[in-house]
Amino acid sequence: MLPPPSLTISIVLFRTDTRLLLECLSSLAQAVDIALQNNSLGIVRLVLVDNNPDTTSVSGVDELPAGMLASFHNIEWVRGHGNIGYGRGHNLAILQSTSDYHLVLNPDVVLATDAIIAALDFMQRYPQAGLLAPAVQGADGTIDYLCKRYPAVADLLLRGFAPAGLQRLFKSRLARYEMRDVINAKLVWDVPLVSGCFMWLRGSVVRSINGFDPAYFLYFEDYDLSIRIAAAKARTVYVPSVCIVHYGGHAARKGWHHIAMFMRAALRFYNTHGWRLL
Repeated sequence: MLPPPSLTISIVLFRTDTRLLLECLSSLAQAVDIALQNNSLGIVRLVLVDNNPDTTSVSGVDELPAGMLASFHNIEWVRGHGNIGYGRGHNLAILQSTSDYHLVLNPDVVLATDAIIAALDFMQRYPQAGLLAPAVQGADGTIDYLCKRYPAVADLLLRGFAPAGLQRLFKSRLARYEMRDVINAKLVWDVPLVSGCFMWLRGSVVRSINGFDPAYFLYFEDYDLSIRIAAAKARTVYVPSVCIVHYGGHAARKGWHHIAMFMRAALRFYNTHGWRLL
């Protein structure tokens, strides 16, 4: 009988909200513990990648109750490299891992207690799947659509920067971009693009393409990875039985610096994968 599959989880930290990080780690520990008790999961490795330039930055992990992270067989801190970007930060864990699965996780995500079991069950049954996207709720309880179709430049401008009145005029267009016509309680195979707050990856697949493209500092590294996973003949699938809550925000709400980074990343993405204006 084969041993249960192994899992590495990487979380990149940069000026992270300590309260959200504690919620994330608490929910992750519970979900991992349930999977271990069910014998669905083997060795579990947690890698915390600290992108803060100050190596003494407060992580929040020390505030966890004793034993909270006892489910993890190995907890590793990666520090001292400074802010090298989101994708490169995760690559420090991805490219050193030999695990069967790799979970790219944001520190502002809370997992359902059965999220790990549900993801493992699906990926074990469908070896053709290389990337799993979960069902997501926002902080206000509304559906957050992580799965996307390939965007025209107009889609990105409307969704990220247009006033609410203009967005209402193009509601059907934006709904199509966010795949609202198919994202519901059913599986969706061959999703074109997945946003990266929770990316459950088959380890052999993501390592075969060398993880994230380090040329993306922040934004679009997840879209780029989705396309390269498909090019590697692995399939991306939306699995609604895997549920999370995401507390994240959009680039336009974070100030001009983030808008500039978003624009630079978008330019690289379109130059690499092809332009679509309208």
